[in-house]
Amino acid sequence: MEVAIRKMGNSQGVLIPKPILAQVGLEGSADLQVRDGVIEIRPIHRRPREGWADDARRLAEQGSDALVWPEIANEGDNELVW
Repeated sequence: MEVAIRKMGNSQGVLIPKPILAQVGLEGSADLQVRDGVIEIRPIHRRPREGWADDARRLAEQGSDALVWPEIANEGDNELVW
């Protein structure tokens, strides 16, 4: 796809169509690098479990943290501290 390089303030830029951003998972911010003369823009990979503790705390406060299958448990589950 050919795109125009446009003046944006004191910089220049390229508008990336929304379907392309969605296809590669880009939203909010991205990692931009130049490698071997090629501009690369990639999604920023965050820690996979980032925010889980906050979400678990919120669910517990709402009372939404009950077991889905309470009859199924592993030995030693009662000793776990969350």
